[in-house]
Amino acid sequence: MANNAPRRSLLKGCAVLYFAATTAWPAYAKDDWQSIAPGTVVLFRHATAPGGSDPAGFQLEDCRTQRNLSTEGRVQASAIGNAFRQRNIPVTTVWSSQWCRTRDTADRAFPGLRIDQPAFNSFFANYSRESPQTQAALDLLARWKGQDVLVVFTHQVNITALTGIVPESGEGVVVALSGRELKVLGRIKP
Repeated sequence: MANNAPRRSLLKGCAVLYFAATTAWPAYAKDDWQSIAPGTVVLFRHATAPGGSDPAGFQLEDCRTQRNLSTEGRVQASAIGNAFRQRNIPVTTVWSSQWCRTRDTADRAFPGLRIDQPAFNSFFANYSRESPQTQAALDLLARWKGQDVLVVFTHQVNITALTGIVPESGEGVVVALSGRELKVLGRIKP
């Protein structure tokens, strides 16, 4: 008879990992538009831009040196704004990181409303910036006093640092503010 102890141990380990992965963060529906109300913030990861980081020689002021939205990403960006308009969700404030892909997403979703906010710039290439930049983003969010919905276009690393959620391209994470504390209310995908 074979010794099944290693197999049982492996199965127990897998079960523990599965339990941890499925219970560590609350599950949110990815079509939770009802969670958006006046005074909430929607943190959007920019629309689809092929690749995983910026190319060598990246320059913030030169879009030709950056990852940019694909055709799918441009359509996705427009769909974000259309989804808000179809649901009559008022958006008068739109913030964006200074990366071209976030600016393009913001401009296609909500033309003429984008305000660049460096606190939401990506720190993917320099994780030593994570803590100070996340604190700056929280400070900025805490000072916002809008009566409508604030939409922020940023990057996966920023949203994950703020909420613990790893969003897909074009996905939004809806949060409520209480001072510098963020409470996740839902997730949306137009």
